[in-house]
Amino acid sequence: MDRVVDLDAAAAVLAERAARWRSAGLAVGEMTWRDWEAEWPQPLETDWARVNDPDPLGLITSGSAEALLSVVLFRGGWADVDFFDGLDDGGALPASDIESAADFAARVDQWIVRVFGGLGSVR
Repeated sequence: MDRVVDLDAAAAVLAERAARWRSAGLAVGEMTWRDWEAEWPQPLETDWARVNDPDPLGLITSGSAEALLSVVLFRGGWADVDFFDGLDDGGALPASDIESAADFAARVDQWIVRVFGGLGSVR
């Protein structure tokens, strides 16, 4: 698989934002990694040191009223993004053609606002 997105840089993006999201009242889970080289079924790891060839990186964030955002970023440049806004809207969000960690950062910011609202200043 092509390595379009640097998952280490993407993890840094998530770690930086996680503190701000927590301050805004969101619950941010642990990042998960899957090792591309691991035998099937490939387990999810929360310890990056246990992963030789990371793909993908995942994170679940939740808020009030059972709102939830699940993001799984693949190094090939796409993500599986699922959400429930806690009211009456949910589903998948478009997440293809991600070109870099900076592009991923901009999209994550949009997804957070889409699911949890403005949250004041979360950037």
